[in-house]
Amino acid sequence: MGSTEDLEYPQIIMQYSNGFLISKVMFTACELGVFDLLLESGKPLSSDAIAAHLGANTIGMERLLDACVGLKLLTVETTQGGALYRNTEISNIYLTKSSPKSQYHIMMYYSNTVYLCWQYLADAVREGRNQYERAFGISSKDPFGAMYRSDEEMLKFMAGQNSVWSICGRDVLAAFDLSPFTQIYDLGGGGGALARECVSLYPNSTVTIYDLPKVVRVAKEQFVSPEERQIAFHEGDFFNNSIPEAELYILSKILHDWDDEKCKQLLAKVYKACKPGGGVLLVESLLNENKSGPVETQLYSMNMLVQTEGKERTAAEYSKLLKAAGFGVIQVKKTGKLYDAVLGRK
Repeated sequence: MGSTEDLEYPQIIMQYSNGFLISKVMFTACELGVFDLLLESGKPLSSDAIAAHLGANTIGMERLLDACVGLKLLTVETTQGGALYRNTEISNIYLTKSSPKSQYHIMMYYSNTVYLCWQYLADAVREGRNQYERAFGISSKDPFGAMYRSDEEMLKFMAGQNSVWSICGRDVLAAFDLSPFTQIYDLGGGGGALARECVSLYPNSTVTIYDLPKVVRVAKEQFVSPEERQIAFHEGDFFNNSIPEAELYILSKILHDWDDEKCKQLLAKVYKACKPGGGVLLVESLLNENKSGPVETQLYSMNMLVQTEGKERTAAEYSKLLKAAGFGVIQVKKTGKLYDAVLGRK
């Protein structure tokens, strides 16, 4: 048997330990506007020029830029005048605010909110509950009351979710042919990015976003224009208020926020409201049936522990919840991307 020096585990452990450092480098470069500046400049810039434009320390900026080069978020060209930096294609597409596929907002939400909860992951594991009380000094009994503790926080969350659907929305909506459903309710649809993808993919459909009154207000003010006539709004709390009749209900990243009993309660209400022949589309990140992965989904499940009352589940677990509510024919499609689709029919 070889010694521990022969194993690759020490290197793996160091890579995992550095994960926090890697993400914070990317988040910080986004927050300071490095990628936006390089896109707008249209030419490579020196570290001194970038620091001057962004009001940063020259030594600190140079180290940040070099770390971004190491992470393949920037490229560097050495000239007689010094090093010049430019964005990689991936940074132009995903890390600049102006890109249609920008992930800037979800990164800022992770950096400034999610990470604060994750500081108390050990406490979450010991106690089995979210950590809003420790992280922000507010009650953890109502996760979304804590999550939406201010208009600013709510706006950050909604913008972050919109950025996710800008790259994942079409995959989950195209997993099944939803064209027979023309009257659709998006429960907890937030800022409307998934609704927008839906009416784009299925132009004969109308989508009503059902969400809390304060969420609807911000969605109308910030995200969905009155000209988008195929998207409507319904104010309410779908746990405590009635759910209107429709042909299809979309629950995207909703059930993973809640325990099994709350999920059964909501799905039973959806089944009752659903027109005969209609259905419900669950959009979630699916665990393997033996829960051995994917690692991204396992990490999302840890995030559900520190932020919500729920967890990520397997396809069989979601199917069981749907069957308990009365839904019959159940289909599952893994997209190969971050989120998958489960369709239950009435």
